[in-house]
Amino acid sequence: MSDINTNVINMAPDEEAIDVDKIMAEFDKESNTRHFTGVFGKIIKAAMVLFSLYVMFDGWTGTMEERQKMAWFIGIIVFIAFILFPIRKKEIKKPNHVPFYDWIFAILGSGSFFYYAINCQAIVDRASRINEIDIAVAIIGTCLLFEACRRVVGLPIVCVSAAFIAYAFFVVNRNPLRIIMYKLFYTTEGIAGTPLNVCASFIVLFIIFASFLEQSGIGAFFVDLANSIAGKSTGGPAKVAVISSAMEGMYSGSSVANTVGSGSVTIPTMKRCGYKPEFAAAVEAAASTGGQIMPPIMGAAAFLMTEYTGLPYSQIAIAAILPAVLYFTGIFMMIHFEAKKLGLKGLPKEAIPNFFKLVISKGYLLLPVVALVVAMNYFSPAKAAILAILVAIGVKVIEGAIKSIVHKKFEFDINLYIQSLANGTKNAIGVALACAVAGCISAMVQQTGLANVLSSLVHSASQIHPIFALMLTMLMCIVLGMGVPTTANYVIMASMVAPILMRSLSIPVLAAHMFVFYFGIVADITPPVALAAYAGSAIAKSNPMKTGVTATRLAITAFIVPYIFAFSPEMLIVGSDKPWYEIVLLVITALCGIYIISAGMEGYMYKHMPWWERILSLAGGLCMIIPGLLTDAIGLALIIIVFALQKIGSKRQAKAVT
Repeated sequence: MSDINTNVINMAPDEEAIDVDKIMAEFDKESNTRHFTGVFGKIIKAAMVLFSLYVMFDGWTGTMEERQKMAWFIGIIVFIAFILFPIRKKEIKKPNHVPFYDWIFAILGSGSFFYYAINCQAIVDRASRINEIDIAVAIIGTCLLFEACRRVVGLPIVCVSAAFIAYAFFVVNRNPLRIIMYKLFYTTEGIAGTPLNVCASFIVLFIIFASFLEQSGIGAFFVDLANSIAGKSTGGPAKVAVISSAMEGMYSGSSVANTVGSGSVTIPTMKRCGYKPEFAAAVEAAASTGGQIMPPIMGAAAFLMTEYTGLPYSQIAIAAILPAVLYFTGIFMMIHFEAKKLGLKGLPKEAIPNFFKLVISKGYLLLPVVALVVAMNYFSPAKAAILAILVAIGVKVIEGAIKSIVHKKFEFDINLYIQSLANGTKNAIGVALACAVAGCISAMVQQTGLANVLSSLVHSASQIHPIFALMLTMLMCIVLGMGVPTTANYVIMASMVAPILMRSLSIPVLAAHMFVFYFGIVADITPPVALAAYAGSAIAKSNPMKTGVTATRLAITAFIVPYIFAFSPEMLIVGSDKPWYEIVLLVITALCGIYIISAGMEGYMYKHMPWWERILSLAGGLCMIIPGLLTDAIGLALIIIVFALQKIGSKRQAKAVT
């Protein structure tokens, strides 16, 4: 969702200039747009601004009938998508040039949905007895929706959805075309189903909110804040990258955009500090991807979970804290051990801002986020997002007024707000299209009874051992999550996979949704389709596959913790009947486990670890993370053994050197 405005960021003399726009266009399809200038550019921008305002108005009033609302919404999205996004990456980019066929696609695609919106009641009355014109319109609209999604989001989700439709049409009961098109296009179970409804109702509002945050300069504040916290520590630049990317990724909603946006600064800095290119790129990719699981916003997934689980927002935000802490602690510690192994230092003192001065001078930039979290406890997600947007505007107005008093010159840049609204629409296109196509998957799963087939498959695996069922589910999440934006990614997982876990393994609702969310997210750093890792490698000039493997290793906690809270939901804290001191013990032992696992993964604590010490470290760490006194005792014993061996060995090495 991030909009990168800087074309080229100049690094130190020995670094090549980084073309951020080129990298974004390469790995983030949502950034591969046509360019418009002059009057035509102003018309396009005005249309996108009006769309954002329309969504905000509808989010506050909510007066339109659901089916009509969905049809108008996705119709406008499809029209803008064909105008903004070329048919292929390498299309010649002439300013203000839209090929004639894209105008035709835009009119036919949007017109199909507008036809439904205008004739909604008549079509509802006809039900599955829709006529030939209705069927033709549905086919055209669905095909052009898929083409728009391919351009903006990518081919994987389109192929998966098309495969489900083909399965319904050719394999299961050979469903008639009339029934399939009615189900897909004219009901609230297909394109206009829950995913798109949730997107139109409030996801877009959070995307607009994120655009206002970006324009406010909060990203630079997060980088400075991270520098003030961790800049001077061992391997400081990499730790700064983790903290800043975690905070930025929390609201950006795009692992790739976050990797490129902050990585264009942090990755070259890490390389100059002494980290290998693959490691530097992997750190940024893993941290940026982890930003999507960072409460309280979680790339808007926290608010989606309230819709799917029926649980209060506050419970979901609290439940996400410990898994997120463990994730970032794991990355942080591996960075620390890597820096120790390479003998790296932190940033010079003069390059580190003062924490308290920074918070006092720029802390007000956090007010919109605070307002959002507070408002979520009193208003609907849509109204909370709108109120947070108004606070973001108010903060910039007050900031401008203060500057006006200081400089004795009035400062109010209306273009800042116009650009934020326009960026909100642009960044929402990919998510909306992905949600619409995801609705097709949900419709066909219900139509064909495939959910029962998948559930039976998982249940059969669980008869061997529940962990095999969870591993199968993990693979489903990673495959379905490849190349899909965070919010749409979670919508797919929540609609298809989470119910399977709840039915087949009796996993509590929140644990099931967290499980599928985590593994859907890590698809961005898991080879072979590790878009965030590959984007980072383009900046670092590193080997893409090695970068993806390294990022997966750094994010190892994300592959462990979901299994733990699937078997032991008390790790999510919420709903646990355990006393507070047991929860505290759980947190402490889990952190100790992550510490020793990080050492084992890096092969270094106080000195290089032989292979058998690494195995002891990994085993001890896993035992500490798994809740239970017996596992804690075993883990603690293994940790003490490894710690003692490392201490004794490092002292011997020191004596040998002297």
